[in-house]
Amino acid sequence: MSVLQSETVSAEPAVVISGVTRSFGQQRIIDDVSLTIPRGELFGLLGPSGSGKTTLVKLMTGIDKADKGSVSMLGVPLPKLEMLHRFGYMAQSDALYMELSGRQNMMFFGKLYGLNRQSLRQRIDETAALVDLSEHLHKPVTAFSGGMKRRLSLAIALLHQPEVLVLDEPTVGIDPVLRKSVWKELKILAKNGTTVIVTTHVMDEAEKCDRLGLIRDGHLIAVDSPASIIASTGCGSIEEAFIALSQQQRFGGQHDES
Repeated sequence: MSVLQSETVSAEPAVVISGVTRSFGQQRIIDDVSLTIPRGELFGLLGPSGSGKTTLVKLMTGIDKADKGSVSMLGVPLPKLEMLHRFGYMAQSDALYMELSGRQNMMFFGKLYGLNRQSLRQRIDETAALVDLSEHLHKPVTAFSGGMKRRLSLAIALLHQPEVLVLDEPTVGIDPVLRKSVWKELKILAKNGTTVIVTTHVMDEAEKCDRLGLIRDGHLIAVDSPASIIASTGCGSIEEAFIALSQQQRFGGQHDES
C-alpha cells in the first residue's frame, strides 16, 4: 500500500450514517438521521429512555439494519459479519453465560475474536484489572452482582482492542468511584486513537465527551461539543440545553444536525 493510500484509509471516518430511518411496526424509532463520527473521538449520545439511542448504536454497528439510508464503519458498508472483529460492543443487557466463571466467559469471547492463547491471557488480566474484577474471575457469573456483570461485559468488549468501541449505558449499576475510573480509561483510549461511542442519560457523563449528539424522539436535535451546545442555547448546563432544544424541536419543527 502506498503512503497516499495509507493516509486515505486512515482519514476515513469511524462511522458515517446517511439519512437513516428505522421503524418497528407503525412506530418510527429513528427518523432520517445523518451523522459522521471521526476516528479517535469520544462521542456521546445523550437522550432519555425511548429516545432511540440503543436503536441508533445497533444500526451503526450493523447489528440492526435500517429501513432507509446507509451506514458504514471504517469505510465498510454495514451490515457485514467480518466487521465484528473490528469493533467492540457492550449492550444494555449483559450477554453472558451464567454457568461459566468470569474468566471462562472472557476466554470464550476472546477466542471468538480470534485472539491466540498468550495474547488472550494477557488481555484478560489487563481488562479485568481495569474494571476491578481480577479477584472475582474464578467465580460463576451467577454469583456476580448486577454491577459486576456490567463490568465483565465492559472487559469483554475491550478484549480484542477494537478500533471502534460502542458502549450502551456502560456505567449503569457501577459505583461512582469505578465509574470515574472507567471514564478516565475511555478518555485514554480515545486519545490513543480508539473511537469510543457511548450512550448515556447521565448529564455529567455527557459533558466528558468530545462531542455529543442529543437525541429525542428519533431525531438528532444537536451535534457539537458540550461547551458549544451550552453556549449556543445560552444555557448554564447540558441538562438545561437539552430541555431548551427539545422544546424548540417540539414547537418549532425538526432540527437535525450532522
